[in-house]
Amino acid sequence: MDLDCFIIHLARATERAAQVAATQAALPLRCHVLPAVDGQSMSAAEARAYQPGLLAPPYPFDLRASEVATFHSHRAAWQRIVDGALPAALIIEDDLEIDTDVFLPALDLACTHMRGGDFVRFPIKPREDAGTQIAHRGAVRLGCHDAVALGMVAQLVTLKAAQRLLDATERFDRPVDTFLQMTWVHGVRILTAWPTGIEEVSARLGGSLIQRKEGALQKLRREVLRPIYRRRIAAMARKHPNG
Repeated sequence: MDLDCFIIHLARATERAAQVAATQAALPLRCHVLPAVDGQSMSAAEARAYQPGLLAPPYPFDLRASEVATFHSHRAAWQRIVDGALPAALIIEDDLEIDTDVFLPALDLACTHMRGGDFVRFPIKPREDAGTQIAHRGAVRLGCHDAVALGMVAQLVTLKAAQRLLDATERFDRPVDTFLQMTWVHGVRILTAWPTGIEEVSARLGGSLIQRKEGALQKLRREVLRPIYRRRIAAMARKHPNG
């Protein structure tokens, strides 16, 4: 398959190196390991890019350094697409196990039916509503959903989408997958393929690099504010259909 793949990998996460190598061996793509931005050693400019309160509805939580770094890592992948004038590229995380018998047909379907400016998600779980079916082949479906689900484990990003996302995120105020839900801000059509054959195996590789322990009051605050924020995003999505 004539496609580049960028595997975002944090250098100090040495326990994931074998999984990265296995992924490179499994995928018939031009795979490149893209060094992830490390939340423990961000530059001052990278830290300043996070500016709370930029967009409405406001994101109700402060970002962890690891979440800011993750956003920058995806921006670095988008920049590689733009710098290389790549028609599209696959961007994946370093803690995935991929069943290529399932994933490659889904990827081929996406490559066949996406258009310039599209961003295609390959989630680990089907979380969107029914949406509009764009194409199908056998058991694989490619759809467009107004309410875009969270998660950035694997995605096919076109050149025009990468440029639009870079232009829209020189400053940001929320996690990268949460920002992607705001199609009315960035103007990129978000599609989702399912099934994908992708499993997230971070627990087997030392655990998540983003999550942190929270106290009881912090957990309670999240439980109260999260559904309020989700309802506001859903209301905006209904007013501004994806695609």
